[in-house]
Amino acid sequence: MEKILNGLEPQSVLNYFEKISQIPRGSGNEKAISDYLCKFAQDLNLQYVQDEHLNVIIKKPATAGYEHCPGVIIQGHMDMVCEKNKDSNHDFLTNPIQLRVVDDMIYATGTTLGADNGIAVAYGMALLASDTIKHPELEILITTDEEVGMTGAKNLDTSVLTGKYMLNIDSEEEGCILVGCAGGNRNCTTLPLEFTTSERQGMLIELKGLLGGHSGMEIDKNHANSNKLMGRTLDLLTVDYDLISVNGGLKTNAIPRECDAVIAVDAKDIAQLKEELSKIEAIFKHEYRIADPDVKIDLSETTFEKVLTTECKNKVIQLLNLIPSGIQTMCADIPGLVESSINLGVVTTKDDVMTFEATTRSSVDTRKEWINNTVKLVAKAFGAEYEETDHYPSWERAVDSKLEEISIETYKKLTGNDPKILTIHAGLECGLFLKKMAGCEAISIGPNTYDVHTPNEHVSISSVKNVWDYVVTWLESMNQY
Repeated sequence: MEKILNGLEPQSVLNYFEKISQIPRGSGNEKAISDYLCKFAQDLNLQYVQDEHLNVIIKKPATAGYEHCPGVIIQGHMDMVCEKNKDSNHDFLTNPIQLRVVDDMIYATGTTLGADNGIAVAYGMALLASDTIKHPELEILITTDEEVGMTGAKNLDTSVLTGKYMLNIDSEEEGCILVGCAGGNRNCTTLPLEFTTSERQGMLIELKGLLGGHSGMEIDKNHANSNKLMGRTLDLLTVDYDLISVNGGLKTNAIPRECDAVIAVDAKDIAQLKEELSKIEAIFKHEYRIADPDVKIDLSETTFEKVLTTECKNKVIQLLNLIPSGIQTMCADIPGLVESSINLGVVTTKDDVMTFEATTRSSVDTRKEWINNTVKLVAKAFGAEYEETDHYPSWERAVDSKLEEISIETYKKLTGNDPKILTIHAGLECGLFLKKMAGCEAISIGPNTYDVHTPNEHVSISSVKNVWDYVVTWLESMNQY
């Protein structure tokens, strides 16, 4: 196998990143990567734990002179978001990620890269394998299913962990030290479908070309949501049509980039349909000329078996338009920080139901409840079922944190600059752990990673090295405190 990252620094980290990129590890498909990490620990004669949820903890004793230091937990997750371009034949269950290097960046080929959060796994493995880095007792904690519901972290028995300081490596901007994050949950609206027959011509409307992005980190970028735009498109059409299906998005935590709708029209109205879609495309291109300039609507013929009743069609269109999506509130005390949001990430037509799945986030629990209740009221108004799952807590910044002090001082000594101290709108596992681990403190860091949760995901090689240097310096400075 050709080593794409061979010769790049930090070689140890990128070597392990390339190795784990060969192992399929989408959320819910982590058995192989979990077993691989256990075998890695066995080969190094290190103590490890693999629980029933496939979480892995690998322990390494402190080096000489660091036995008195508080233990350190290096934490990340092994699963990745599996998004790909429509023209990609990649099978996330069996195929390795095809890495490529462009200047200072590592990309995948037509798929998500998995730097979120494979880079954390690679950092942890490089630390465990090193016989030169000085450090306190290390516990490398790699969880499962973070991208879907943080179920690995939720179910982890933290009593086996002894570290006082947790370094989460799941953020995406070098030079930032994260000290808090929003809480969140998923909700699903399920609409029963009713059908009738039609002799009209089937037409496929494809809305595509959007950038998408992480529904927490990039919700403030004003990127269009393909599911919401399809709702507007169907509502704006004046041509008489029947609706068959709507399908858009793959993950609730990714802003959807594409959405398809199958409709049926009289053959004589196809020209009018094309004209109207062209005008709607022009509207979207104007509105998103900065944030999503490549938005596009394609039309082609297709076949179908049955259509929705008029009443059911109207319910679908109204739900697509009325279920909220995007920023809902901004923080009053932290300028520029999103406080609350919702992302209508996945719309699926299957058998006799249509589902509308969303991720809600907020650093204020009552506002999260308000957004969820809004969706619940909308669902109820149209006779749809509503369900909430995968709740996770917010992470509040610690008061007078010694870990924060150490981390800031280390960054200043290493770079000569002050780091940014931030709380973020995306969800991190730290909140779950800290609620179960009295006396533990946490921060989150990471290298510059871009377009996460999209097939354009890429990570800066030089930034991976800079953050690696910071982690090593941070660990080696622990005997000074």
